[in-house]
Amino acid sequence: MLASSSDNLAAEPKVVRAALNSTEVCWSGRLLLLALNCVPMTHVLIVVGLLVIRHGGWPARIGAGLAALYLLPPLMARLILFPGTFPQGRFAIGSRPFFRWWSLFQLQIIFCRLPALEEILRLVPGLYSFWLRLWGARIGRLTYWSPGTTITDRSFLAIGNDVVFGAGVRLNAHVLAKNQDGQMQLILAPVNVGDRAIVGGYSLLTAGTMISPGEITRACLLSPPFSVWKDGKRIKHGEEFE
Repeated sequence: MLASSSDNLAAEPKVVRAALNSTEVCWSGRLLLLALNCVPMTHVLIVVGLLVIRHGGWPARIGAGLAALYLLPPLMARLILFPGTFPQGRFAIGSRPFFRWWSLFQLQIIFCRLPALEEILRLVPGLYSFWLRLWGARIGRLTYWSPGTTITDRSFLAIGNDVVFGAGVRLNAHVLAKNQDGQMQLILAPVNVGDRAIVGGYSLLTAGTMISPGEITRACLLSPPFSVWKDGKRIKHGEEFE
């Protein structure tokens, strides 16, 4: 199984490029991938431009820069999600659902690369959960995000009320894995955490994971795709990817 996380974000584009080279993807698809890879740098340039170009006093420039930094990506994500319910399941590399997801992923890269940007939001109670809702996530009341929590697919979360995430938890709603024919594919499904659940520190919850209400998981839990956890046990094994 190849599950991508913040630890291997640098390697992920290489995996995707290798998969594109091994499949029958047209040149227009490859050019689209390269164009989307420029989204993070474009985002940075917009923020820096709003800060350095004189269009008002420093308060106005800082306000515009912060708005572009934190609000522009989730609003763009909403436009990508707008046509309808985002499909979930297995998708070939280079397919339309893949490129829609890759667009969403590139909008989030700056926050994965610079986690301090999200830690700042978590200093204000409720602000981080509100920001995640702008991405399209479903976040319940009184969710506690411990330091080091990492999210790579902010639009694919379904979190209940009174949920606690331990330090260093990673929520990864996508997985890149090989199918039975040896071809790379995208596995995409929301991460679901029920009411009053506590997720142990340094755990990794991958695509389609479901934590039952009231569940308290152990630290360093590795949850394969589509696993269901209840009473301290994995009651559904879901799908395994080698």
